[in-house]
Amino acid sequence: MADPTEQTTAPLQSLIGARILVLREQRVMLDADLAELYGVQTKVLVQAVKRNMTRFPQDFMFQLSSDEFLVLRSQTVTSNMGRGGRRTAPYAFTEQGVAMLSSVLGSPRAIGVNIEIMRTFVRVRQLAATHSELAQRLSDLEEKTGLLSMQHDTFSRNTRNHLKQVFDALRDLMTPPASPKRPIGFVTPKEKP
Repeated sequence: MADPTEQTTAPLQSLIGARILVLREQRVMLDADLAELYGVQTKVLVQAVKRNMTRFPQDFMFQLSSDEFLVLRSQTVTSNMGRGGRRTAPYAFTEQGVAMLSSVLGSPRAIGVNIEIMRTFVRVRQLAATHSELAQRLSDLEEKTGLLSMQHDTFSRNTRNHLKQVFDALRDLMTPPASPKRPIGFVTPKEKP
């Protein structure tokens, strides 16, 4: 029988997983996404962090550069600065920074959401390790097959081409699918998935 907590946390974990970004070669979450998950305004979250800056060294949290912010804004189609959009670059929190947020935001919701965020970061890390291990095994197998084909002249060219196609197809299957895009505009409740 399935664990009832897993049924309720699975949608939350998929929502969290879609909001984990890779910036500066680190997996991070942005302040606005975290604030939404915690049920607070972004400015409230940022103010709480600023009041406790000693808890957030640079490897826990950093503010995006203006170039990173421009790229992020162009990818997410945010509003113009002159029309109520965000005027300062967002803060990005690493896994450790997100963990530290639970001590700054002590509400029961923040603690519960933080637990799910930590679980999601662990799952993302496990998936990345599995993919790299699988890629290494595939590479080793391809190398051994190549050596075998060079040693045996009777190994037909046609068979080598078929094996190459299989290896290419396996690599394509290993590539993680692109995360779904959030719809633009107002979505009525019945249209939500």
